[in-house]
Amino acid sequence: MKARIDVMLKTGVLDPQGAAVQHALGALGFEGVNEVRQGKVIELDLADGTSEDTIKEMCDKLLANTVIESYRITLL
Repeated sequence: MKARIDVMLKTGVLDPQGAAVQHALGALGFEGVNEVRQGKVIELDLADGTSEDTIKEMCDKLLANTVIESYRITLL
């Protein structure tokens, strides 16, 4: 069983990496990019039967800083 966790900074949290990417895109001539938010994707290969509650606990305890980040779990 596989799970994908998409982790993003919460709205309102400064994203310096996203700002750097936005600036670089503009420098390369790409216009119309109003905002860039950069996050991370974590893929887990789990034992069959691992509950979504267990995956949430993994995210809350280690994979995401829930003070400033939100996450979404997708079972693959």
